[in-house]
Amino acid sequence: MAALVGCLLVLLPVSAATGAAADGPSVTLSRTEAAKGGELTVTGTGWPSRTLVMVLLCGRAAPGRGLVGGTNACANAQGRAVTTDPQGTFGKKLPVVAPPGPCPCAVHVATVTGEAATADAALRVTGHPVEPLPDGVGDGRLAVLDTARLDGADGLLVRFGAPPSRRIVLAVGNTGSAPLKDPVFEVGTAHGVYAPQWEERQWRGTVPPGGRAEVELPVQLPAGAHGDYQVSVRYGGTVLAEHPWRVRRPWGVTLFWVLLAVVVPTALYRAGMAAVNRVRPRRPATAAPGQRGPMPWFTPDSAPSENATTTKGQP
Repeated sequence: MAALVGCLLVLLPVSAATGAAADGPSVTLSRTEAAKGGELTVTGTGWPSRTLVMVLLCGRAAPGRGLVGGTNACANAQGRAVTTDPQGTFGKKLPVVAPPGPCPCAVHVATVTGEAATADAALRVTGHPVEPLPDGVGDGRLAVLDTARLDGADGLLVRFGAPPSRRIVLAVGNTGSAPLKDPVFEVGTAHGVYAPQWEERQWRGTVPPGGRAEVELPVQLPAGAHGDYQVSVRYGGTVLAEHPWRVRRPWGVTLFWVLLAVVVPTALYRAGMAAVNRVRPRRPATAAPGQRGPMPWFTPDSAPSENATTTKGQP
């Protein structure tokens, strides 16, 4: 009896761990090999409920090692977006195309909104080139060692609507057993309640096992942006750092529109008045009070007088 109780105590933690793993995001495919031009069904379970996820077919990828070449090795144009149901499941048809990178290939699923989560499922694309993944890639792990900061300042053109730009700087350490060479990060900017818009940024350098490095990644907002923004950095689907960014309103743009609203009507008014002066008929000039009008053909001295007598008919 004691032996049976001991066995149960040993097996219970194993069962609990298995259940916890099964509760995480997972992806299954309707087939493990498909030819280009075909189609397969991607099924997901254990995802956050009512969350938008992106489904991509990627080269240079494998479950457990992630996207070695980043999403640059994925068929992004043929990706599909789908929203999970209240139970955190989804099903989506995905066209099979030739990804930009060679195989090994995988279907990569990542959340677009909400909590960050990713999962991969291996897929063999018939006839697509195959190249081995670089040794050690995927065995390194990055951890943030210090608070991230934003470096840089706005120039004069930003006051007139030019895109604001900064550099987000964070100190990272490699806690894995293999060096990380030229890792590909994702930098996202979020405004208000909207989800971050992610862009890939590759950092040139190598972080050895147990080593650390200072990573600088460029960040740029759209032209005319202002207000409160949130800058995030993630690697391998994990958000490493977040930093607020308060962008001042470009008052130069407001001043420009105010001047434009004043100058343009004034110029139009002056042009209209000039046109009216050109086309309206001319009136004869009149003498102002106290001024003499135009001279007649005779002089005042030679003009006949009413009291003057005439000699006409007299001898």
